[in-house]
Amino acid sequence: MIRFVGPLGVLFVLVVSIIFAALNGPQRVTLDLGFFVLYRVPLTMVGFTGLFMGMVVMLVAGVRSDLQVRAVLRQRLAAENREE
Repeated sequence: MIRFVGPLGVLFVLVVSIIFAALNGPQRVTLDLGFFVLYRVPLTMVGFTGLFMGMVVMLVAGVRSDLQVRAVLRQRLAAENREE
């Protein structure tokens, strides 16, 4: 049962994204990014770009964390090899 949680989560996000895109397709918004302003940007593009950027940030944070854990494990393995 636990192995289905991940794919169900991905499926849920996919379905919600499709519904969001279908219901907000013609909507246009003004996007103020601080240093410049974009006019008449499709709301769907704003939503999907935000979702994509969030995934990229989590990937970068995960890779950095993973590299730190691997370095610690490498140090422990080297220390164990020295003890033997």
